[in-house]
Amino acid sequence: MTRTTRSLFAIAALLSATPALAEPGGCLKYGAVGAVGGHLAHHGVLGALGGCATGMYTRHEYRKNLREKAALWDKEHPADPNASWWQTHHDAASVAQKSQWYDAEHPATPASGEPAPQH
Repeated sequence: MTRTTRSLFAIAALLSATPALAEPGGCLKYGAVGAVGGHLAHHGVLGALGGCATGMYTRHEYRKNLREKAALWDKEHPADPNASWWQTHHDAASVAQKSQWYDAEHPATPASGEPAPQH
């Protein structure tokens, strides 16, 4: 392959790259990366198993964090006591939405110890 062809392939790959999803990859994505890394060390299957386990753990921790933030949102914003059962259980936002709302209300403080600026 010529240098021009490689450059064109690299540019095409960069332009066609899609943005990353908000949820971290699971067993397939991490397993594939682990298999490639393991292949380089002549242990492809072990690398794939390690990558798969890492991906499953990472996704579990991410979803656990979302559930915790959604529970905090529900605690700070209790449902209307006069609402019917149907309204309470079927008009609820998803866990991901509640987690985003919680993050918007409680921005992380900077490392310097100063409070985060309020918009």
